[in-house]
Amino acid sequence: MAAPGDSTQAGELLSFGASPAPSRQSSERSPWHLVVQTRLQVGRILRQWSRDATTALEALILPIALLFTLNLVLGKSISQATGDSALYGSVPMVAMVGAMSGSTVGGISLMRERTGGLLSRLWVLPVHRASGILSRIAADAVRIFVTTVVIVCFGMVLGFRFQQGIIEAAVWLVVPVVFGLAFCTLVNTIALYSAKTLVVEATALLYALLMFFCTGFVPLAQYPSGIQWAVEHQPLTYAVEAMRALALGGPVGSQITGLLLWAGGIAAVCAVPLAYGYRRASMRG
Repeated sequence: MAAPGDSTQAGELLSFGASPAPSRQSSERSPWHLVVQTRLQVGRILRQWSRDATTALEALILPIALLFTLNLVLGKSISQATGDSALYGSVPMVAMVGAMSGSTVGGISLMRERTGGLLSRLWVLPVHRASGILSRIAADAVRIFVTTVVIVCFGMVLGFRFQQGIIEAAVWLVVPVVFGLAFCTLVNTIALYSAKTLVVEATALLYALLMFFCTGFVPLAQYPSGIQWAVEHQPLTYAVEAMRALALGGPVGSQITGLLLWAGGIAAVCAVPLAYGYRRASMRG
């Protein structure tokens, strides 16, 4: 079933689209309407997530608990092996995990809106067709950024510090948003073609594997030589190493490039299926 505020937001969109001489084609294609209607739907999605305890659990509480546990159990041994605080690997890794784990809630929410008929109700309103997908991308970006800031603040309590400057710190905060949005695109695409939430929830296995086989968990040399190449070139390792360099210093070009290639590749593969699946879900009677 749709959230109680969904019908109110749908009414706001309808009221905004109304005019003395309405032109549906003009309304749907107007860039101004796209901006305003996307903003309204972003607000609706964020309010819905803010009232959901599962969102807070998966996006904030579990990542913070994971960071505390990793620092308590592995922090000293990793610091002795690398010469630097383990927080410079674990904080980036947990920020990335937080970005990906929250996408499950978004995917399940999308499935509920499809099943409850909210997507089809919005489709018949004079609403810009692109606002539905863009609003979800923007809402996910806000969620990921807030999650990243909270995790960084907790990491700083434990001893994490930005040692390079404001610009590097700002780029550090953007890295989880970039890959997190690509991962959200994948999860939302799966959600639009799935009949059961179990399929979406199973994506947790993917980011769990990425977490356990990346250099934020243990140094690369600690992995068996046969899998070191795969560990080194998977997206979470690129992100962790880039964020480590942004905080401590060092070259970041190749790591950022690798991460952007992963994010761009995932987004490119999912873009058309996502758009088609959203249109098909919205046109269901």
